[in-house]
Amino acid sequence: MAFASNSGSGPMADINVTPLVDVMLVLLIIFMVTAPILSYPIDIDLPQRTNTPPENPVEPPEPIKLRIDQSGTVYWNDSLIQVSALRSKMKDQVELDPANQPTLEIDMNEEAQYEILAKVLASAKDAQMKKIGFVKK
Repeated sequence: MAFASNSGSGPMADINVTPLVDVMLVLLIIFMVTAPILSYPIDIDLPQRTNTPPENPVEPPEPIKLRIDQSGTVYWNDSLIQVSALRSKMKDQVELDPANQPTLEIDMNEEAQYEILAKVLASAKDAQMKKIGFVKK
C-alpha cells in the first residue's frame, strides 16, 4: 500500500497533533475562565409593563431639529445658535414638561468635525434630554 505507516525504514511523514491539541485545550480553558471576568453589567432603564393603558394619551411635542453643517455651524430649528447656548436652551425645553420631552433630531453633515457633535451630545446629556435621534439623508 502507498500510505502504510511505519512500513520500511524511511522517515515517518505523519504529523504528531497531540501537542497541538494539548495547547488548544489549555487555551480554551484559559479563555473560559477569564471571559466572565471581562464582562461587566450595563444599567439600562427599560420601560416597565403595565396592565392599565394611560387614560389621557399625551401628544408628543414637536421634535427639535438640530442641524450641524460642514463649517461646524449649529442650527436650532433652522435658526443659528451658538454651541455654548445649547445647554441652556435644551434645559429650558426639558423643564417645560420633563415627562414628555421633545425628540432631539440631529442632522450632521458628513464633512463636519466630530468635536462639535461631541459638544452637542454633552450639552444634551447635561440638560438631561432622553430622546435623541440622528437623521440620515
